[in-house]
Amino acid sequence: MLNIKNYGSSSEDDSDNEDTGTQNSNETLITHLKPVDPTLSIAKKMEICSAPVVTPTNNDDTRVLVNNNQELMHNPKYEELFAPIYGPENPFQTQQMKATRNTLAGYVEKAHISEFQFENQRRTFTSYGYAVDPSTEPIVDEKGDAIVVSAMVAPPVEAEGRTVFETIKKRPLDKKKRNKNDNPEDITGFLGPWGGYEGERRVMKPDAEESKELEEILAKRQKKGKVDDDKPLEEKCILHIDKDTDYLGRSWVEVPRSETQLRSDTPPDKCFLPKAHIFTWKGHTKGVAAVRWFPATAHLMLSAGMDCRVKIWEVYGERRCVRTYFGHRQAVRDVNFNNCGKKFLSAAYDRYIKLWDTETGACEARFTSRKVPYCAKFHPDADKQHLFVAGTSDKKIICWDTRSGEIVQEYDRHLGAVNTITFVDDNRRFVSTSDDKSLRVWEWDIPVDMKYIADPSMHSLPAVTAAPNGKWLACQSMDNKVVVFSALNRFKLNRKKTFVGHMVAGYACSVDFSPDMSYLVSGDADGKCYIWDWKTTKLYKKWKAHDGVCITSLWHPHEPSRLLTAGWDGVIKYWD
Repeated sequence: MLNIKNYGSSSEDDSDNEDTGTQNSNETLITHLKPVDPTLSIAKKMEICSAPVVTPTNNDDTRVLVNNNQELMHNPKYEELFAPIYGPENPFQTQQMKATRNTLAGYVEKAHISEFQFENQRRTFTSYGYAVDPSTEPIVDEKGDAIVVSAMVAPPVEAEGRTVFETIKKRPLDKKKRNKNDNPEDITGFLGPWGGYEGERRVMKPDAEESKELEEILAKRQKKGKVDDDKPLEEKCILHIDKDTDYLGRSWVEVPRSETQLRSDTPPDKCFLPKAHIFTWKGHTKGVAAVRWFPATAHLMLSAGMDCRVKIWEVYGERRCVRTYFGHRQAVRDVNFNNCGKKFLSAAYDRYIKLWDTETGACEARFTSRKVPYCAKFHPDADKQHLFVAGTSDKKIICWDTRSGEIVQEYDRHLGAVNTITFVDDNRRFVSTSDDKSLRVWEWDIPVDMKYIADPSMHSLPAVTAAPNGKWLACQSMDNKVVVFSALNRFKLNRKKTFVGHMVAGYACSVDFSPDMSYLVSGDADGKCYIWDWKTTKLYKKWKAHDGVCITSLWHPHEPSRLLTAGWDGVIKYWD
């Protein structure tokens, strides 16, 4: 408003002189006139600029600062990456931390040597025993180069400081004379290119001092009892019944006459789910590791215990413990009958596999590869009953001949301990599983696997059971599943048949089929027993069977609804 007043007064004074100009300026003022704060002009008069006048420099630094302690999210230029370090210094840094480093260990000076010169000196040192060495205290030769001399090889006089690329008369290795015999007619004495040097020792034996030290070490081990543990334990057995024959002179191994269904070759027509617990076998002081039916009839069962004992029990009649076999120092891992049941194998953690006579209890032979056998099984063919295979902790499958007691074949392709061996395809092949999470198929007596099955999603398969019809393999998987592979030709995983619901991670709980193949049964780590429908994979029944791990579950081959379970609580239970 003050501006408007001032403007009006001045225009009246000059109206006589500039009439036309005043009119034009008034029109312009009206078009541009806006409301103005009256204090604005006063504030403008009172403004004080206290900032000093600074002349701007022309050195415009456009580099982006790089933090050494953070990840770079852009591609810095050379000037940015190697710019000097700005900012305050860390007062807590040690002298070592302040030192310039281009590696984690320190500062490495860049050096260069041609590949030819490096290889030249390396070969010279290998052949002649000396090479050029830029050390601080060298042996200087006639040429003035610093050299290093090997204490192992005496440099030849003919070398005279030359390298291997310079010709000399002889090298040190050329002085040795070879044993030569290139006459092909001399069959026994022919050496060819394999003849060694004269006086060469290929078998090194310890000298007097070393042999004395070794003897002292062995003597100390014998005092501690380490060597004594490796010796096999003396075998014995105990018969728990009054007589080993009945009133007609029949052995206790014979099939009871009253149970006629045991002589049938055909399985039951229809199987049913067990409902009640009917009997308990007690005798093992520790957990039960494995249970096996007597072949064909299943009127007896064989159990392997962690108490180092093997026991055989009656399934019918009084259901007594008939005989106990003592022969292992450590827990028994696996037991298996031969085809007729007259003999059986026991594999234990004391690294021994022993062959027993079932009826008399005599130990006929013992076998060891100095490794722990995890499974042992006879060849099922009638003409190969003298052969058995064992999967060991050193990744091998070893085949022994019981007649000679020698190893006749080794299957060494696995990358972990071998857990199971299962014969398939009319016993022409066998399948093995291992801790290396693979499944391998082998032709009998051919030590190269014909099929290798391994998948990133696969887990270890510590228990495998073949189906009664021979078409499927049910495998207990460590991811709490039972997976099924076809046992013919392709050995392909059947993804539609996966049985879940139980908890077995870390335990080799065995799997079994019902005789009519309508059910699949398995134990689990909580002591429960699970039964699934084979066709639909539906869980039909589960119940608490043992206080510890239910390690074994077997369906009786001649009974429609009888099931046997064994656990780490040391008892074997019978269900119907």
